[in-house]
Amino acid sequence: MNTPAITSSILLADGVSSASTSSHQMNSPHLEFKNLSVSYGPKVALRQISIQVPKNTVLGIVGPANSGKSTLLKTINRTIDFISTARVEGSVALAGEEVTTMKNVYALRRRIGMVFPLPVGLPLTVYENVAFAPRRIGVHGKAELDEIVERCLRDSVLWDEVKDRLDMLGTKLSGGQQQRLTLARALSLSPEILCLDEFSIAIDPVTTMKIEDVLMQLKEKMTIILVTNLTQQARRMADHVAFLNDSELVEWGENEAMFNRPKKEITGRYLNGEFG
Repeated sequence: MNTPAITSSILLADGVSSASTSSHQMNSPHLEFKNLSVSYGPKVALRQISIQVPKNTVLGIVGPANSGKSTLLKTINRTIDFISTARVEGSVALAGEEVTTMKNVYALRRRIGMVFPLPVGLPLTVYENVAFAPRRIGVHGKAELDEIVERCLRDSVLWDEVKDRLDMLGTKLSGGQQQRLTLARALSLSPEILCLDEFSIAIDPVTTMKIEDVLMQLKEKMTIILVTNLTQQARRMADHVAFLNDSELVEWGENEAMFNRPKKEITGRYLNGEFG
């Protein structure tokens, strides 16, 4: 990866000054993308993206298909590394530490939970799906593992449905339940950043609303990056919203301003559902 050294200056997208942002942004950002560009061979996926994410907030990333939203998530925990044709330029900083040059990628991924659009279940019991990562880092006490499993299943709104069958294969659960199990697994190491890539695509609306409520509580403990094609979900949950289109950041800002006073006409059209 080509990664210029991160500087101490703060760059805001689309000419937005720090004086016009929330008080959260007056402090060092928890996560910062600076002039980030990604290409897959000749195809450009992201162009010069600069966004700051304050700690304990929700950033909603919206935009049409193939606008680069999922690629942006993959740069945070370096799963972009698995794509041989990917070329990354620019900076991604986690709590001021440059992500793209970190030598211990496994330690990085322990700090970042990731939930993909479709469930990725391990061929293990429900209990072991959640206990898997804690065991890998040395948690072996039954009482501690029991507490982690119950807490994470509760936070993913799954506990009541599986508490009497923790020993069944997770792959035997319904699609929506498997997605919530994936969320529970992502929470098992108490990440400081939780990335959600269209997490509700396989979940019914009632359960989605319950998980949204839980996520709003979880942001007291972690920072959440939410990629969603549902603009109303971003409106309900996000403190800040970033609109990507054609691999570029059109604009980003506070939720209320983005939905009610967008700077660009195309942003208003997208957020109002005129195209997608």
